[in-house]
Amino acid sequence: MAQTNIWKADAAASTVKFTTSAPFGKVTGSLTGLLIYLSFDESTPGAGSISASVDPKTVDTGISLRNTHLREKEEFFNTSKYPLIAFKSLVIKKGISGYVAEGNLTIKAVTRYISIPFTFTKTDKKAVFKGQFTIDANDYNVGKGARPVTVNFEIPASQ
Repeated sequence: MAQTNIWKADAAASTVKFTTSAPFGKVTGSLTGLLIYLSFDESTPGAGSISASVDPKTVDTGISLRNTHLREKEEFFNTSKYPLIAFKSLVIKKGISGYVAEGNLTIKAVTRYISIPFTFTKTDKKAVFKGQFTIDANDYNVGKGARPVTVNFEIPASQ
């Protein structure tokens, strides 16, 4: 693959945010520690590849006690046993309004095939990858009961 398709993400400026429901209302938070490999060209999306991970030890909901429970409890992330949340694309294709990366998302040693729609906005040698997807936390043995989690991400990158 041509080197010009490789994008270097600005991890410090990237955002990975989530929203879910809890017994006492909506919970919002973020994850950092993004490591990502981006190979993408909008003219040939099928030749691209995305591998990304975040560190669940960085989960931040703005409430210290909740963060500790999410990080340490087996019911949630148990970060000492499961130190990464990872996605690896198997195919990237044009979507209805942008692109779709289809591949495997692994959380707590559970891997599920998901589709992640995203947009790609390019200006010269800079770009922004931006998208949103929803998973069921129960599919990954995180929390109790079926609970949708919506993840929003924005990843600035350069060549």
